[in-house]
Amino acid sequence: MRISFFGSSIVSAYWNGACTYYRGIIRALHGLGHQITFLEPDAFDRQSHRDIADPPYARVVVYPADEERAVREVVAAAADADLVVKASGVGVHDALLEAAVLDCRRPGSTVVFWDVDAPATLSRMEADSSDSLRALIPDYDLVLTYGGGDPVVERYEALGARRCVPIFNGLDPQTHHPVDPDPRFAADLGALVNRLPDREARVEDFFFSAAEALRDRRFLLGGAGWDDRAARVANLSYLGHVSPAAHNAFNCSPLAVLNVTRDSMVANGFSPATRVFEAAGAGACLISDTWAGLEQFLTPGEEVIACRSGAEVAAALTALEPEEARRIGARARERMLDEHTYAIRGRQVQAVLESVGAGA
Repeated sequence: MRISFFGSSIVSAYWNGACTYYRGIIRALHGLGHQITFLEPDAFDRQSHRDIADPPYARVVVYPADEERAVREVVAAAADADLVVKASGVGVHDALLEAAVLDCRRPGSTVVFWDVDAPATLSRMEADSSDSLRALIPDYDLVLTYGGGDPVVERYEALGARRCVPIFNGLDPQTHHPVDPDPRFAADLGALVNRLPDREARVEDFFFSAAEALRDRRFLLGGAGWDDRAARVANLSYLGHVSPAAHNAFNCSPLAVLNVTRDSMVANGFSPATRVFEAAGAGACLISDTWAGLEQFLTPGEEVIACRSGAEVAAALTALEPEEARRIGARARERMLDEHTYAIRGRQVQAVLESVGAGA
């Protein structure tokens, strides 16, 4: 099947949390014999912060971000595909793309909206009956989501979606795996998290309050946007943006790593971040904030340490011994390899597409 996929970026993870999700899903689909063209705008300095060259599993088309005419031309060129996908959060001309890709439909083709931030997208549409995407949802052949489980399915169906299927994040073991610890990332607790408005308060609670409570422990923070806040914590080393090429070393070097989930995803539940799979796949001891559905992916107390506050993070870190951290990380990696690889996700996507007649 020939697939045209409009997304934020597959070559740059800079301010682009969906990047590794795109890579894992599209590599898996390529492995199943599909031909993918990934179309992304030249926006937000991502092309100057590329962390990979054009990958062998997709043809990459970068189009001008500031020209509506160029967007329409690239959509028109994608119309000969068997499957056209518009992902949420491209970041430039989203409303235009969401409407324009529907014009790509022809006999035998399928048009899909793929929501990589479903809880936030749904909250926006539910709050505004005039939202441009809300009116288009019934016109898409299929809605796929980054996760969200039954709550997301029910909410999309209430907005008229013909069918909605969550495709959760996963582990690409070729990319995320155990490596030797790197002294650059030595710490008691590390976190990789960009600064976003709907996650900042939770990072303040689960990470910064724990760091300030445990002045004798070393904390490490990677991710964009935290310069001013990180400078106020003496026992914290701040790295800024961390290239995905260094994520394995980052995850394998501290005693434990922390996942902090965005507000909308906690409220919805069943929405694990990519960091959960990356860290567990590297064999890291993961400490996570709690959210509904966590046990669907990792068993609290055995494969992950689940905490409800920064105070619980501090207590868990104080009690954590290196050998127990290694055992938790090993069990988490085994669970990911058994149940949550992108190869599994790719087969799920293919089965869903076949069920709606895509490529027929």
